[in-house]
Amino acid sequence: MMLYVDTSVLVTLCTNETKTAKLLKWYAACTDELASAAWCVTEFASALGIKQRTGQLTRPQAQAAWLQFERICANDLQLLPVETTTFHKAALMTMDAAAGLRAGDALHLACAIEAKAQGMVTLDVVMTKNAKRFKLKPVAI
Repeated sequence: MMLYVDTSVLVTLCTNETKTAKLLKWYAACTDELASAAWCVTEFASALGIKQRTGQLTRPQAQAAWLQFERICANDLQLLPVETTTFHKAALMTMDAAAGLRAGDALHLACAIEAKAQGMVTLDVVMTKNAKRFKLKPVAI
């Protein structure tokens, strides 16, 4: 079974946050195929930059998190290309005000649908709600 992993999960796996221990336990036991859009690389780097600017991470901590992220990408995470049509699908999703999706989350959701993922691994409540709406099973952590 393919599970789509959004960036919130990847950041939490690689940095010290409240749900890191639970996620690490899930990740260690996971036998499913994991995938995410190649876009997660830029989004992950942005999150590390924000965490440094706000004093949540030192530069060495951010570098260690980046190395861990690169290991996950190299060994366990299939990075999916993002097609022009997927950007368009995500744009249409963001225009649905009731969905409450931000651009990056809509792009992740559109990529998961395009990849025919069966499940969505996310820590975001709005993403979970929308995953269910599009018949992607949210993975409980």
